[in-house]
Amino acid sequence: MMSEDGVSLFRELKRRNVLRAAALYAAAAWLLVQVATQVFPFFDVPNWAVRWTVIAVVGAFPLVLAISWFYEFTPNGVELESEVDRSASNQRRSGRAVNRWTIAILALAVALLLANQVWSLHGAVGIVGGTPAPAPVGVAKSIAVLPLIEEGGDARQQYFSDGLTEDLITTLSQFDGLKVISRNSSFQFRDSKEDTRTIGRKLGVTHLLEGSVRHDGDAVRISAALVNAADGSTLWSQRFDRQYKELFSLQDEIANQVAAALTVKLMNESGVIVQSDRPPSGNLDAYQSMLQAKFYRFRGNEDDQRKAIALYNDAIRLDPAYARAYTGLSIAWANLGGNFLAGDEAQEAYANARKAAATALSLSPNLAAAHVAHAKLLQTLDFDRAGAQAEYRRALQLAPNDSDAKYDLALMTGARGQPERAIEQIRESLVDDPLRAASYGRISGYLAALGRLDEAVEASRTAIEMRPATAAFQSRLVLLEVLRGNAKAALDVAEHVPAGSWKDIALATAHQIGSDRATADAALQKLIDQQAGNSAYQIAQVYALRKQPDQVFAWLDRARANRDPGISYLLTDPLLLRYKDDPRFAVFCAEVNLPSPREVSFK
Repeated sequence: MMSEDGVSLFRELKRRNVLRAAALYAAAAWLLVQVATQVFPFFDVPNWAVRWTVIAVVGAFPLVLAISWFYEFTPNGVELESEVDRSASNQRRSGRAVNRWTIAILALAVALLLANQVWSLHGAVGIVGGTPAPAPVGVAKSIAVLPLIEEGGDARQQYFSDGLTEDLITTLSQFDGLKVISRNSSFQFRDSKEDTRTIGRKLGVTHLLEGSVRHDGDAVRISAALVNAADGSTLWSQRFDRQYKELFSLQDEIANQVAAALTVKLMNESGVIVQSDRPPSGNLDAYQSMLQAKFYRFRGNEDDQRKAIALYNDAIRLDPAYARAYTGLSIAWANLGGNFLAGDEAQEAYANARKAAATALSLSPNLAAAHVAHAKLLQTLDFDRAGAQAEYRRALQLAPNDSDAKYDLALMTGARGQPERAIEQIRESLVDDPLRAASYGRISGYLAALGRLDEAVEASRTAIEMRPATAAFQSRLVLLEVLRGNAKAALDVAEHVPAGSWKDIALATAHQIGSDRATADAALQKLIDQQAGNSAYQIAQVYALRKQPDQVFAWLDRARANRDPGISYLLTDPLLLRYKDDPRFAVFCAEVNLPSPREVSFK
């Protein structure tokens, strides 16, 4: 039981409204901390300011109690408690006032929390202005590995520093509870002059890993630093000087030290298997050839695809069991056949791609990249979308953080006529790959399928802003302006598309809604004469604009024969869906393993 002195003290605390003052201060302090943690980041106020705010409000608590003990509220204002006339004391009145203030502050705090919850949900699943909202900044354990700098300034060695960067991304992605930004987004900050806070905000991460590498004969030097993105402070840094033959163990050591600094551990989920670009034999020459091959493959043009194929074959010659090299070889052959070849040459390239993918899977059934390569072939060459979908899902079981597999799986969903669900899945892939321009490009297409043309245009412009030189994005914007009936805007955009097949497509599309029929006919004929081999699907779209259904289906048949990747967008294509009630549309869908119009809601 409480002693008599304790009871007396409690009564005195109550009489002087000390307990009410403590409750009021606690409510006000809680509200202040909520505002600091939610509003400060919006204005780029560093994290240390939030920490000092919390320390200040906690430190002031004893002072508030002391003041409430010695002072009392009266009609004349705040007076020393010892000078207050007991007969005139306003204990009850002041107590009720404190109660009202406490309730008001708590209500405001609850309203703030509810508003933040609604905002969080909106950011997680909503679309702002036609583009996905960025991943929320402030994830406790998140990191982007920025491209390692080639210390010697030798551009010929960039493939090596890029390869080591990708290896670190792959390795760190396998630590549980750690969000790691993919290569597509992090490599956009090569040679960036932006500060760490800006980069962290754009990528949605709290930490950055940066550094440099130098490879000189039998020696390799790597300097690395783990940086707090909010204020640029260094959490961990080290320089490693090793023999080149120790490269793989050195890469693992760096990843483990970074993970230790972030207090994360390797995944132990069922089915999650370590993924790696390294050769099973440990042959460093094979690894170096594979890194060079990947470097050229990412550059995209025909000559570089051929260089990549030769280098992948070099890696395989040095290590015949190198599944990762076979995977890259498959993708390079498919890129070459699909983008630069036609007829028998394209078919031969596709046969090589199939053989390489099958070899990769036989050598390493648990390599996620091999399943992705196989899925792409099933989707494009065989129109086996169910099989491709299963392969993408298997890849995600093996590598849950693979943003490429997430994106490709979303495209499969779109191909089956589910644009809303496809948008959601692309947004999920943007968490780990927030600056992938192609994601915004595809969201633009799916928004157009939903009739949300203004949002689609905004998403398309976002893709163009990220990758201004990508002609396909500009050509899509032309199509959107055509759908909006804006002939002048469509032609203005088309005239600025870089020369090539996409410019021919853009001009042929834009002229169809103009008043000059001779120019429209000539633009279409030029497209047919120069691009029939690899643009059959787009020619079908132009004929859809011209309201010539017989030609639409004739060119769709050519697209099917050519394995045109555009067919995957048929069930979300506003132009071709104008003919969804034509019996030939259902027949074509059956031929390419797409759902029939009766099975799709088109919403």
